[in-house]
Amino acid sequence: MGSKDIASTQFYPVECFRAVRIGWTIFLKALYLFISIIIPLDAFSQTQNEIVLGMSTALSGPTAYLGVNMRDGVEAALDEINEKGGIHGYTLRLICLDDGYEPKRTIPNIYRLVEREKVLSIIGNVGTPTAVTAIPIVQKLKVLFFGAYTGAGVLRKTPPDRYVINYRASYAEETASMIQHLIESANLQPEEIAFFTQRDAFGEAGYSGGINALKKYGLKNEWKIAHGRYDRNTLAVENALADLLMHPVTPKAIILYGTYAPCAKFIRLAKENGLDAIFMIGSFVGSEQYLAEVGESGEDTFIMQVVPHYELDIPIAKRYLNAIRQIDAQMQPTFTSFEGYICAQIFFLALQSANPPFDRESIVCVMESLGEFDIGLNFPLSINPSEHQASHQVWPTVVQDGEIRPFDWNALGSFTDLRKENTTFRSK
Repeated sequence: MGSKDIASTQFYPVECFRAVRIGWTIFLKALYLFISIIIPLDAFSQTQNEIVLGMSTALSGPTAYLGVNMRDGVEAALDEINEKGGIHGYTLRLICLDDGYEPKRTIPNIYRLVEREKVLSIIGNVGTPTAVTAIPIVQKLKVLFFGAYTGAGVLRKTPPDRYVINYRASYAEETASMIQHLIESANLQPEEIAFFTQRDAFGEAGYSGGINALKKYGLKNEWKIAHGRYDRNTLAVENALADLLMHPVTPKAIILYGTYAPCAKFIRLAKENGLDAIFMIGSFVGSEQYLAEVGESGEDTFIMQVVPHYELDIPIAKRYLNAIRQIDAQMQPTFTSFEGYICAQIFFLALQSANPPFDRESIVCVMESLGEFDIGLNFPLSINPSEHQASHQVWPTVVQDGEIRPFDWNALGSFTDLRKENTTFRSK
């Protein structure tokens, strides 16, 4: 046998092994495709008598107040509906994982919830930077990402992302409302309005929404607007305050987009350093915890809300208060847990409209088919294929006598006039 024949004989088993391996790879891929078609992943998103929902949120760290309250609001609604027998005979359960408000921890949480825990939907996640990392995953895995506690534009595309549906008004709508009334009612110039924001996607969403609103009132150059930033999950606000104090135009109003502790510290330091301005804070702040942190320095500061005040005489507020008291008679109502409760009620409405067994794709279709509906807010919400944001309402509140009270924008002119006279304003 020649050398060529010997070489062929030596390498034949290797080539054969490669061929077999390639063949098995093709076969396994084909088998996986066949199974995924015949038995879709959605079929495993529920047990025989239970629907499981998932949440990744901050249960630890400096933003834990928001995550805990959002979870509590959703769970209060789940307990309420389960006490009544569930939905179509199914009980509901929430699996809540801690991400500490850090995007790098959100990624494995979302994968675990979808692929291991087999949740029907993700609900009530807290934060913009965490949502930014979650959205590509839920889009790829085709699972609903509903009712996130953020007003960022990344969740509000046109046309909307199929698997991202929101309850709350956007940060752009919040800032537009603030800017409108600061200019039209308080008679401020665009350059007299400044910003204090978190240095990430959340803060940028609040700032960019405000700048766009200011441009509608004649702002030509963004650099004329004072803007101080701080790093997420820190209290390092001193440099941000210095940036505003050193700005050529002393701010007469400051719009804040941050969490409770940094916003509280910033306002305390600003007032200690003689910065006499109107402070308006975006809804993400966590109103009650902000009030506890800021103390007397918080008097007459404004906080935007994307839910009505929970003490108003409206049906869903009464149901919410009753639901949290069923869990714990001492549990205090908060705007954040009220939002979680509202989001869960919208989700339940969709489930009640669907025909079991439920799956991930059908729940999106049912959500989009809700159209206009009312869950007891005394004004209609709307979700359809081109509208993935149920509410566009913003409710202003003001801190007075250590309480968070509803505020009427029509009174802002009187508020600013009385401030000029160094008189404390009290709304009726």
